[in-house]
Amino acid sequence: MDLVSPNPGLILWTAITFLILLFILKKYAWKPILKAVTDRENSIESALLKADAVREEMARLTNENEALLKQARAERDAILSEATKVKNQIIFEAKDAAQKEGAKMIDKARAEINNQKLIAIADVKNQVASLSLEIAEKVLRKQFEDQKKQDELVKELLKEVKLS
Repeated sequence: MDLVSPNPGLILWTAITFLILLFILKKYAWKPILKAVTDRENSIESALLKADAVREEMARLTNENEALLKQARAERDAILSEATKVKNQIIFEAKDAAQKEGAKMIDKARAEINNQKLIAIADVKNQVASLSLEIAEKVLRKQFEDQKKQDELVKELLKEVKLS
């Protein structure tokens, strides 16, 4: 029963030991422990603040990237639209120039055909005239071989000249 009954001497020595232990802990252990806990608490708080700042920066950068992406898409669309307009203009101008050049070539070909036609007609006329003269010459030679026929021809020609 001695263990359960309080002994005043034991209580006194236990209290003194406890106070000495409390003094030693307060002097040497609590300050470093509290300092370590405070430092750890401050580093956690600092890390949380940095994480919030990084999160805000990431949100800002994401928004900037989205804005830049929208702007780049708009510029790309504008460039493509302008390129399409330029392409269509070039095609139109090329077609127009080709049509004009084709028309010039057709007109030139027509003029050349007409010139060649006129030259051919003149050549045919010259050949017909030449052949006619040769035929007339041969006919006249044949007719003038006989004196009597010559006289008759002259009389006929004179009658025709007087009538006309």
